[in-house]
Amino acid sequence: MKQTEAPCVSVPHRMRAGVYRGSGRVVAEDVPVPEIQQGEVLIRVAACGICGTDVKKVRHGLVQPPQILGHEIAGTIMRVGAGVDRWSIGDRIISFHHIPCGVCFFCDRQLFSQCPQYKRVGVTAGFEANGGGFAQYVRVMPWIVERGMVRIPKGVAFEEATFVEPVNTCLKAIHKARIVRDEVVFVIGQGPIGLLLTFLARDVGATVLTSDPLPFRRQMSFRFGATESVDPAAKDPAAEIRRFRGNIGADAVLLAVPDPKLVPIALNIARPGGRVLLFAQNDPLMQIEFPAASVGIEEKEILGSYSASVEWQDESAKLVFQNRALLGELISHRFPLDAISGAFEMASHPAQNSLKVVVLP
Repeated sequence: MKQTEAPCVSVPHRMRAGVYRGSGRVVAEDVPVPEIQQGEVLIRVAACGICGTDVKKVRHGLVQPPQILGHEIAGTIMRVGAGVDRWSIGDRIISFHHIPCGVCFFCDRQLFSQCPQYKRVGVTAGFEANGGGFAQYVRVMPWIVERGMVRIPKGVAFEEATFVEPVNTCLKAIHKARIVRDEVVFVIGQGPIGLLLTFLARDVGATVLTSDPLPFRRQMSFRFGATESVDPAAKDPAAEIRRFRGNIGADAVLLAVPDPKLVPIALNIARPGGRVLLFAQNDPLMQIEFPAASVGIEEKEILGSYSASVEWQDESAKLVFQNRALLGELISHRFPLDAISGAFEMASHPAQNSLKVVVLP
């Protein structure tokens, strides 16, 4: 299939990539640069954030090795396959890795992440398609090229643009939890995702309280819009929210920590008739227990939100590009591709001052 290549810029036959080899190991290796086909593009990856889902897959062996992970991708188009008219060599873009078909039973009900096509990963650096952003080049498949890439404006750095996908997932969660102006929201966990949820809840006009055991993250919470932030080792978050609100709990609680023991705590923070959204509870092996009366008598809702939504693609990009300086403050550590093992170690075991870890291939 005929391809075009960037003028004066050669694309090598082999590249460096961080390959998951099982037993919690991600190692830098030489692998072939993927070949594109009709309707596809090849992206030179400039930056890719490490997501909590990447960490779970590696630490708990949730995927079969070998794999090249990484889906918070920003880079430059280097090759364009036949039939691609919307994009050109040299375009700076971010790419999602899932896009729904738009016509099936689930898409009709805006349950895009349950669409069979959505479950097919459309970006790869080799092996089984699984994002591939922890590599120097990725191949983007036709359905992603058509509807799943967003142009990066001038003045926006690649590493800032990597937040479009995670902001989309958080914006979807905010709407799934039905958060509106003047509500009181509690966000448990102020890592990168928790801080994004805090920022977006505040952006819609809610009053936001948060909790996190790390002082640095509690301090960052105020930067991203929190009114109060609680150390859960020193104070009871449920008691604090009731003190703040005249003995009434939070309208909505967003749980951004993958710990099943926090679900009953989140339910206790919520008021009767309130909502608890589980953002981080997506491990297929996890089991959760909670008091049945919280739902059966107090009428609290437990909601789930998974992955991004094409419905919020443009809005999430706009939010990131307009707030790029603030979101850039979330990046605490940057690693070259050859140090991918250290990057995963940092992302898996957050230090006192660590937040978002970004790989720069």
